[in-house]
Amino acid sequence: MELKDQILKWCAEQEIPLVGFAPAARWDEPLFLPWVPDEFRPRAIVPETATVIVLGLPVSLPVVETAPSIHYHELYRTVNTLLDMHGYRLSAWLTREGHPSTWIPRDGYGSIAILKENPVAFFSHRHAALLAGLGTFGVNNTLLTREFGPRVRFVSIFTSAALPPDPLITEPLCTRCMRCVKACPVRALLAKDYPDGLTDKRACALRSEALFKRSISPCGLCIRVCPVGEDRKRYGRTDMAIYDEEDDRFSRYHQAWKHVQAYGGRKTSSP
Repeated sequence: MELKDQILKWCAEQEIPLVGFAPAARWDEPLFLPWVPDEFRPRAIVPETATVIVLGLPVSLPVVETAPSIHYHELYRTVNTLLDMHGYRLSAWLTREGHPSTWIPRDGYGSIAILKENPVAFFSHRHAALLAGLGTFGVNNTLLTREFGPRVRFVSIFTSAALPPDPLITEPLCTRCMRCVKACPVRALLAKDYPDGLTDKRACALRSEALFKRSISPCGLCIRVCPVGEDRKRYGRTDMAIYDEEDDRFSRYHQAWKHVQAYGGRKTSSP
């Protein structure tokens, strides 16, 4: 069995639904401007890197719909832990098989306090997911996937193994509905396509800090209302009017979300 097939088989056994492969050289061919600076590219971080393997795990739509909440807060932490675990295990296995590899943690900025001052991680998993053919950027600056829209978290593995690459998705998945822009409580999003409309990262970080103090971070509202993703069909959430509070047809959902939001965090202001 070819090495790529072995990796895909392992990921299937671990119930990892999204896996993509990108040659490190793809970072040297900008898809748009501004692009990833040289020092943030795989070979600048680990010079032996030939391929970047990106793993993606979804965050469940019904839980995201309660955001910001303790429920989403705990799911987010769990998914992050699983991603780090899978990334570590896969990189260790590849190394044992004779392909020196290293895992890049799903976050690389330390804390929200640090993020306020320097809102950049040392490696971008969303750009890696883009280059591994897992999705395209949306107006909300997240990586949208066909399967889960933006409701997915990523981790990356740098490996010295030269693996067959996956094709890029060339057609934008974003519908430009602007629901994310309207939903943002701190107006951190512009009604422009990425990268022309960049997130106000400081405003986003300040909101995250306030929510973290109540154990209900992250915010999640921009990914909650995104219409993209097959997960919407699975959960019966294709009518986006479900998020319009004035629509009485969905009052039972609004009541359910408010119930969850009322617990787990010290109430200081409305979410």
